[in-house]
Amino acid sequence: MPKLLISIFLFCFSVFAYAEDAAIADLFNKARVAGTILIESTKTGQRFVHNDVRSKQAFTAASTFKVLNTLIALEEGVIAGGDSTIRWDGTLYEIADWNRDQTLDSAFRVSCVWCYQELARRVGAAKYPAYIRRSHYGELREPFDGTQFWLDGSLTISAEQQVAFLKQVVSGHLPFRASSYDTLKSIMLSEQTPHYRLYAKTGWAARNAPAVGWYVGYVEVAEDIWLFALNIDTRSASDLPLRKQITFDAFQAKGILPAN
Repeated sequence: MPKLLISIFLFCFSVFAYAEDAAIADLFNKARVAGTILIESTKTGQRFVHNDVRSKQAFTAASTFKVLNTLIALEEGVIAGGDSTIRWDGTLYEIADWNRDQTLDSAFRVSCVWCYQELARRVGAAKYPAYIRRSHYGELREPFDGTQFWLDGSLTISAEQQVAFLKQVVSGHLPFRASSYDTLKSIMLSEQTPHYRLYAKTGWAARNAPAVGWYVGYVEVAEDIWLFALNIDTRSASDLPLRKQITFDAFQAKGILPAN
């Protein structure tokens, strides 16, 4: 193929893969929030993106780090599986669901901060930098607090990096045992219907100004697996439902999920 035709093909492919998606942009405009979403097919590599510049901007990982932290805790043997118990010490928290003993499964589902801080203590701060580097999970600024780094801004990640990380999780190419992947997948399962299975994790970097809400994961449909990462600026907790709402509206707008 002549060089000129190759150049034209590559340019057109780049525009197709990364151009602003008008239908998804409209969802953000209607919700009146600033943010980004990146959706990618594991089968074809097809991508839909809103705000490509922001998709490459790093924000505090917040509770999305629980995906990798779960794999690390399982790999280190500091917890045995999804039904293993993490004992509550009686400290009262504003979120009522945190005020009891937890399993790894329930801790992930209610996004229990103290539970994962306890797991981080068991793992030990010294082991995290190597795991984060090997997993290509954002950037960790050192020195860091071993039970706060994913909350206080020391660990940051972009939507682009979240999708790249999730691609490795789905393919099983990260340095973790098959049993660790299996446990993570079972506790990440958020929703299941005859049409799809959703594996997801929310996050809220509330210490930021503005605060940033995350929704990351993947959705299995009949013929494909679609990875996704969304983040939005949040004015208050009342904006948090927009994370899932915009994501699902985007899935439907692009024909990934059937319209309601």
